[in-house]
Amino acid sequence: MQATGLANDHFLRALMREPTPYTPVWLMRQAGRYLPEYVATRKKAGSFLALAKTPELATEVTLQPLDRYRLDAAILFSDILTVPDAMGLGLRFVEGEGPMFDRPIRDEADVAKLGVPSRDSLGYVYEATAAIRRALIGADGRQRVPLIGFSGSPWTLACYMIEGGASRDFPTIKTMLYRRPDLLDRVLDVTTRAVIDYLSAQIAAGAQAVMLFDTWGGVLAHDAYRRWSLGFMERIIAALPKENEGRRVPSILFTKGGGGWLADIVRTGVDAIGLDWTTDPVAARRTVDGRCALQGNLDPAVLFADSDAIRCEVRKVLAAFDSPRTPGHIFNLGHGISQFTPPDAVYAVIEAIHEGSPGPA
Repeated sequence: MQATGLANDHFLRALMREPTPYTPVWLMRQAGRYLPEYVATRKKAGSFLALAKTPELATEVTLQPLDRYRLDAAILFSDILTVPDAMGLGLRFVEGEGPMFDRPIRDEADVAKLGVPSRDSLGYVYEATAAIRRALIGADGRQRVPLIGFSGSPWTLACYMIEGGASRDFPTIKTMLYRRPDLLDRVLDVTTRAVIDYLSAQIAAGAQAVMLFDTWGGVLAHDAYRRWSLGFMERIIAALPKENEGRRVPSILFTKGGGGWLADIVRTGVDAIGLDWTTDPVAARRTVDGRCALQGNLDPAVLFADSDAIRCEVRKVLAAFDSPRTPGHIFNLGHGISQFTPPDAVYAVIEAIHEGSPGPA
């Protein structure tokens, strides 16, 4: 499948396990606080939520890393907690503590109030998606790179919805899992339907690939992961539109700490699996056996090293994936880029990827 209208379609081709002239690269959280231009735009917005909910500013920060670096994909600037926020849980961000919900889900009455949010309540996300697509059109009339849409996984969203915010060991949701699995099942069912609608609307607005961020799936016991995280993500993957604008819309599934479940994840039919930095790429390739693409998985902490060490670690990752000789690898970090990362470190990563292989025209 050749994606038409794209000046650079290497990312989409790699997701389809097609040959590319070099290994395509994008970075989780590539638009973020490590960039001084992002910090300036966030200051202009007044708060993180105002930044995420203003389509013009969300477009601006989405494009900032593309203007700096030779990246092969843009990712919608938003937050995984937009869906539970639209459910009426009262999202706010507390300095030094992160996201918090004023009305967490704790009992039968709370669960009974949950419903799939209207598309209007998340309209700012879809407006930003469409605006980013327009802004990606270059002077030659072609789109610079593809746009990725995303959502948190149902389990990960439920962790915040039930705990009320970030947690180290998730005691509230795990208590519900073992004492009231019926309640948790209802929370995850509603959230799954909400995510299906959310990602479908992003695709309709212009997202050309979508990614599920299962940040907290790895905190589950082995069999519990299959039941409470992966099973709901499989429902989402099966229900998403497979084509839009005459081309395939690939899906990516990333579970932090998910290396032990790769054989189960590949059976969901997902197009690519994101790997965190603790997963052995060689073992992952053997398990997946060409049935889907792989994305990852440089340790984000490598970017605090000097440029020579960064290049060395990038070469190790490429060698482990046999990339780009073996199709189906997208270079990425094993998790989001740290806010303390020196911007020049990203240059070193991308230069190391392109060394010895043709770069984009």
